[in-house]
Order: sequence, then structure tokens, then C-alpha cells
Amino acid sequence: MPELTVILKEGEHRIPFVPGQSLRGILDTTDVRVRSGCRGMGACGLCRVRILAGKVSGPTPNEQMHLGSTQLAQGVRLACQVMAEQDLQIVVLAPAPESDWRSLPGGGGRRIKRSSSFPLKDLPQPVESPYGVAVDLGTTHINLSLYELSGGQCLGGRYGLNPQMGFGSDVMTRLVAASESPKQARTLGQQVVKAIGEGLLDIATREGINLQQVVRLILVGNTAMLALLSGRNYGLLLQPSHWMSAIDCLPTDTESWAESWGIHPQARIEVIPPLGGFVGSDLLAGVMTTHLTENGGGSLFIDFGTNSEIALWDGQVLWVTSAAGGPAFEGSGISCGLPVAPGAIYRVSLKDGTLDYAIIASSEPHGLCGSGLVDLIANLIRSGSLTHMGRFAPAVPKEGFSLIRDKRDMVLTKRDVDVFQRAKAAVGVGIEVLLAQAGMGSEDLRRICVGGAFGRFLDVANAQEIGLLPMIQPDLVELCGNTALAGCEDMLLSPVVVERLKRLGNEASVINLSQCLDFDDIFLENLYLQPM
Repeated sequence: MPELTVILKEGEHRIPFVPGQSLRGILDTTDVRVRSGCRGMGACGLCRVRILAGKVSGPTPNEQMHLGSTQLAQGVRLACQVMAEQDLQIVVLAPAPESDWRSLPGGGGRRIKRSSSFPLKDLPQPVESPYGVAVDLGTTHINLSLYELSGGQCLGGRYGLNPQMGFGSDVMTRLVAASESPKQARTLGQQVVKAIGEGLLDIATREGINLQQVVRLILVGNTAMLALLSGRNYGLLLQPSHWMSAIDCLPTDTESWAESWGIHPQARIEVIPPLGGFVGSDLLAGVMTTHLTENGGGSLFIDFGTNSEIALWDGQVLWVTSAAGGPAFEGSGISCGLPVAPGAIYRVSLKDGTLDYAIIASSEPHGLCGSGLVDLIANLIRSGSLTHMGRFAPAVPKEGFSLIRDKRDMVLTKRDVDVFQRAKAAVGVGIEVLLAQAGMGSEDLRRICVGGAFGRFLDVANAQEIGLLPMIQPDLVELCGNTALAGCEDMLLSPVVVERLKRLGNEASVINLSQCLDFDDIFLENLYLQPM
């Protein structure tokens, strides 16, 4: 894979990339972004870099207009106009201000066919070019994308950490914090509102977009996140008697949100309600966008996350549940863990005692994200360094397995393995219970859809080897990425999709794992790092 080397004051920053992307697109996925203000069209002339080494194509008309012959002769180019095909070395002449937000992988390339019945006529007037925003409010990350409604073109997407992480990495800790005082509850909700505004502002300033043209916003999320955002009925989620019930957590006033975000004051803001208990609208959005219920029975959907949600379609009933596995799949709660972000190790292989790894948008590893953790554990078991019970072999030092020599913060500890085992076991219980409810076995599965940032990089064979996924043909497992955001985007542009979502809610049967009499036995069985 070719590398883009960026020369900085503190040294070099090497970024592996897939050929065919613009320099701006590559930089946007990292901490080294270039200034921009026109969606990468070459109209603003801000994203200036200097090519120090490597071959690139000739200047475009936009570059000739903005830069002139002298700067072009000095190697100055517009990052959005230079397509990277091979190794390059550059200096960023116009760095962007620091931001906590990053461009979504492949952001800006998706186009959704708008339904002919989409009620554009009902939108606020006068707005000549109306925009819509889809928001996936996750426990660890907030993802959002902005669409041009009349044509269905994505104009930009961002993801960033949920600032509520300061109150705890899991949903229960945050719910307890909110219940301790009304002030803390308000803070938790305000943190998310502010974060969404910052993400929208980042899109607006870098893509040259007027947020006043945003007339529609749809938001999905797990039940706890929605309740904390609206500040309504979050305390009910701490009471097991409500874990099977629908929780009314829709906001009563969104006008202040519109004002805070700087969008059209009459924008229609819609929070999609959860299904029940801890099963949120993010799961329904994922089931819908993967068309899980349209291809016969035997389809399983798993949205891995801090609050993992699982759905099984048996041909007649959509069985759904949630598994509180903790934040291990998100890279949190692991001593060397890191969310899916630049510098995260997402793929690991171990050959002849040598560890090899792939890193997201960087040449220097800063931590291990969920998919990399799965790979590492699978490889350690194959090499004999880790047992199926999760115990290190005697040859492994007491402090744990070192990923990188002389880096004390890059060590997989026994506690890390325990945390992963518990998260894996919780999901395993959910899968087995849903299959039992449907009168099915894993041999009856014909399709598995894996959602979430964790699933985007997952090695299916390794996941099956340690019991994270059922043992079916690997080609029947689909890695679908952020299905919650994709389903939310679909709802932006089609009332048919919204109606489908309502029908899904009527067809679904929520299962509360805490009421499973065999929970402890099934959980213990799934703790083992071996195939289901």
C-alpha cells in the first residue's frame, strides 16, 4: 500500500492510503487536515500543499486559476485536485484548525435515490436548496451526515467521540450519574446537543455550506442515549421492571436545538423512538437498511458496540434483544485499547513469532481497536500463547503480551482478555437465546449482518474461531459498517422507509436476557475462546 508522508515541525507523519483518493480526502481521515471551504471542488483555493517528492498529474484549470505559474513551478498544489496513486511526500501549507471531528470513511460519495413522494413541499419556505442531516447517537461515537434533499447527494459526514464518555464508558454508569442530580442529567444532555452542533459546524466551514438550509434532521440511537439527550425517563432504565417496556424518551422541545445548531429555525427535527427496553431505534435502522426481513428466515443482525443489539428474523417474527457487553468492542476498557480512529491497529497477524499489523490512517500505532483485539486473541490462541480459557502460557511475561517492544502502554493484559471474554459471552447469550426463541439452531442461519464501526474491519474467520460469530460459511457474513447511520440517511429521503420502520416495530418481539433462566450457564459456556 502506498504512503503519503507529511513533513511536520515535529517530524514525519506517514499515512498509508488506497490509491485513487485526493490528498484532501486522505488528510481528512487523520489529525493532519488541510484548510478547505468548498467540498473539495477546487473553488475556494484554500487547501494548499507543496509536493516535495513523488509523481502527480498535471495542474487542473482550478489550480491554474488560484495558484498561478510561479507557485505551480514551486510544487504548490490544491490538495483536493491532486489524486494520489503512489508514494508522495508533501508539506501542508494551509493547515486546518484543530478539530475533534473526522470525516466519515468514504464520506461524500453516497447518493440516495429520493422517493418521488418525498414531501419537499412541506419544508420551510423559502429554501431553494434544502439540506437534511442524519445523526447516529452512539454510546462511544456520534456520527452525522448532511444530504442535499432534492437530489440525494451526500455533501459531507463526520464522526467524533460522545463527550458523555467523561461520565462513564457504558450506558449504566451514565444513567446512574444522571439519576444522582438534575444538574448532572442536564449536563449529559447538553453535552450531546453541543457536540452535534460542533460536528455540523465542522461540515459547514470545511464544505462551504450554509446551515440555515438544513430543514430536516433525523436522529437514531440506543434507548439510554435518547433518554439522556431528551432528559426524560432515563431513571426508568435503571429499573428491571421497565426493561421490557417502551420508554417514552422523545424530546418535548427541539426549537432550542435548532437555534443552538444554527440550522433553519423551522427545521423539522425528528428523534426516532426506541423499540423497548435497551433496544433502540439504531437497531431498527440497521435492520431496515440491511433488508433483513425481506429474504426469508434465518437472517441474523448484530450491531456490536458498548450496548450490542441483536435481531433475528425467522420468517415471521423479528426477535430482538440487547447485550450489555461493555465497551471492549469500541476499544475502551482495554489497557492498550483505542476507538476506531487514526493510529488504531485494526488488523493483526502473527507468523513465525513475528507480529504484523495494519494501522488506520497512520504509520505509528497508538492503540488497538476492537477488530485488532479479535485478531490478536485469535492469533495468540493459535500460537499457544493463550488458552481457550483466556489464560496466558507460562512463557508470556506476568504483565501480559507486548504488542510492540519497549512500549509499556502497548501490552495486552490478563484483565484485557477477561473484559473481552465477558463482552463476547454477553453477545453469545443474546444469539443463543434468540435462536432458541425462534426454534432454530445456528445451522439454520443463512445470513449474518454485522454492523458498527467494529464490524467494518472484522476478520470473520478469526471472529468465528474465538466464538464471537456463529460457525456458518464466511461468505454468508456481511460486514455492513455503520448501519444505524445508513438507515437514518434512508429515512431522510423516503417516507416509504419511515413506514417500513413502523411496521418493523409492530413485527418485533423484545426479549429481556435478564429473564432467561439459563443465562448464567449460557454465559459461562460462551466465555471460552473457541467456536460456538
